[in-house]
Amino acid sequence: MRYKLTFVVGLALGYVLGTRAGRERYEQLKKSARQVAQNPAVRNTAETAAQQGRVYAGKAFHTVSVKVGDHMPDSVAARVRSLRERNTNGVAGDDWGTSNT
Repeated sequence: MRYKLTFVVGLALGYVLGTRAGRERYEQLKKSARQVAQNPAVRNTAETAAQQGRVYAGKAFHTVSVKVGDHMPDSVAARVRSLRERNTNGVAGDDWGTSNT
């Protein structure tokens, strides 16, 4: 009950402070966030992090499938094999439209 009360008080406080800041402050924060997101350095860092995540996910997938492969039911193993064959070299295609900046 204590946590619910704390949450409700925090929510009410955030609402009051947010309404006092008004639309102008919201637009200012939105503009700042857009500028940061469009910064080439930020975009390159995000792209690099995404690529590294895909590499590590592929390695983890391979390690888990090697260690757990014999212990999975045949239906699950067949589904994993079909997904692996559908992907190029075990890595899924990127449908997110990555940028080349």
